[in-house]
Amino acid sequence: MDVEYLSEVHIERAANELLTAYCVRFEHPVAPPVPAEEILECQLGLSLAFADLRERFGQSDILGAIWVEDGAVVIDESLDPDECPGQEGRYRFTVAHEVGHWALHRHQFIAAGKAGLFTDEEAPSVVCRDQPRSGKPRIEWQADAFASHLLMPEPLIRRSWAEVHGCPEPYVATGEWANRRARFGAREDEYPTVEVAHRMATVFKVSGQAMQIRLLALGLILEKQPPASLFG
Repeated sequence: MDVEYLSEVHIERAANELLTAYCVRFEHPVAPPVPAEEILECQLGLSLAFADLRERFGQSDILGAIWVEDGAVVIDESLDPDECPGQEGRYRFTVAHEVGHWALHRHQFIAAGKAGLFTDEEAPSVVCRDQPRSGKPRIEWQADAFASHLLMPEPLIRRSWAEVHGCPEPYVATGEWANRRARFGAREDEYPTVEVAHRMATVFKVSGQAMQIRLLALGLILEKQPPASLFG
């Protein structure tokens, strides 16, 4: 489904408003890890379940799906954190991603009359797949951006960064990336997840990769040493 353009600022604001509404309603302090399941079920009133979506849709890269009219979210059983604890970060991001579809796109689904990628009456509004970031359609990029802002809000990230990193200053990852590339045989254009991103990911219960992308976007991890200030 082709959706309208939304700026990153708009998406971040929508995620912050939802998180604030949840915290006010349930008198829940804003602290990591952000409770994605509770926001989906308690704040939005959606149902959440697991199923073998890959078998159902005959595609090996399915992560989740949302039925807007039914208010139902289903996550592929391969991400069930009780059965696969190592998938907890990816599971939580997928839940937040589906929340993003609800917050950003449900009115467009309803206005379109038909939902998404299939034509039968039981088809989901959208099926979410494991795709490269560079090749994702707009609707999936927007839901990813929403999930990132919901699970890793900037104020919480900066507060935790100072505690985990030991200071509020950015970390220049050039040397660690070079060492990790050499160790794992990675290409020069690859950026293995650095240790501080893994430590931050543990606090927020997201994947190390998702956290590193967020820290790069916020300028807390740098690719190279910044030039010395003229006034420093």
